[in-house]
Amino acid sequence: MSTHVSFLDVAAAEARLMRYLAVEGVTGHEAAIASAIIDDLKSLGVPASAIKFDDANQRIPLPTETGNLLVTLPGTIAGERIAFSTHLDTVPLCAGAKPIREGDRIRTDGSTALGGDNRTGCAVLVTLVETLLKHNIPHPPLTLLFTVREESGLHGARELDPVELGGSVMCFNFDGKLASDLIIGAVAQENWQAEIIGKAAHAGVAPEKGISATLVGAIALTEAKRGGWFGKVAKPDGYGTSNIGIFGGKPGQPAGDATNVVTDYVKMIGEARSPEASFAASITAAYRAAFETARQEVTDVDGESAEVKFVNKPSYPSFKLAEDSAAVARAKRAVESLGLTPNTKFSNGGLDANWLVNHDMPTVTFGAGQYEIHTVKEYVDLPEFAQGCRLAIALATLNA
Repeated sequence: MSTHVSFLDVAAAEARLMRYLAVEGVTGHEAAIASAIIDDLKSLGVPASAIKFDDANQRIPLPTETGNLLVTLPGTIAGERIAFSTHLDTVPLCAGAKPIREGDRIRTDGSTALGGDNRTGCAVLVTLVETLLKHNIPHPPLTLLFTVREESGLHGARELDPVELGGSVMCFNFDGKLASDLIIGAVAQENWQAEIIGKAAHAGVAPEKGISATLVGAIALTEAKRGGWFGKVAKPDGYGTSNIGIFGGKPGQPAGDATNVVTDYVKMIGEARSPEASFAASITAAYRAAFETARQEVTDVDGESAEVKFVNKPSYPSFKLAEDSAAVARAKRAVESLGLTPNTKFSNGGLDANWLVNHDMPTVTFGAGQYEIHTVKEYVDLPEFAQGCRLAIALATLNA
């Protein structure tokens, strides 16, 4: 095992994680957890001049309390600068979470999610700093990046100015389950929404005078399914997934007001994913065509049809690092130094790494004990969290 990882104070790392889990910070409201991290970093000896927020929140199209938090540490030995990243925010289901420790696990009372995604990453990065500074462990220059609004669209990483990373040559992102799993690629995602404007009529007296927006939406989904574009998608020119997540009405309202009224408005929101951004766009195009088919099929007694407003836009790009790239090679060596076997993986979900790689920053993502994320059954496995902390130390000190 790597010599430097023996300096890890597991009890202090676990206590830090418990404190961070108790700090509420759902996506867009990261100021409190950022403040807690800054206080800890200063107490460990990091000067205030090395800690800053960027202005990414000014470019994010959603209200966001702070920019990304960045910490710049000078090296004690010569070497190229390395970045470490994680995200500050949690999903809204974590609001009000109260962490409870039971043996080697941390959970909640079951009424909320926990927030191990991604308080584990926050604790790993601060524990890395504690270990390096407390024991004067040699290391190259380091930059720590704590992003905002990851859970609501990877916005912080997307709006990051890569100059803020100080010339780092690679990045290691902590956001997942196992320390030995190396995520070196991930899909692209495209989002779409369709507004269907039908015509109301009395469903009992004169249904033929109405145009059911609900029926248009239902037929569109059926068309997509029959064409092989719903759920898992496999075509000669690509593969991916798709889903319709929201089938509703106007903001805060259901689709329709009463059973005796032909529904005049429906809003549907969905997504498409694929390892190739172009194929994610193809999936979306198939949905657009399905809505047009449905629009033409549903008419009133006079032959009039609904209006469909279909819009789509890319959410994040795909990426795939080469197995023999410098970042992946360092990641593999670090995992092996812990006596573990590295497993490279491709993710079907988006990560900050999608945008970091798009910013020309090769990024490998690891886990640190997150289980059952985004659910009320979420928990953190503490032995795996400790492995994540050891891995961060190994990554920072490899060959030092």
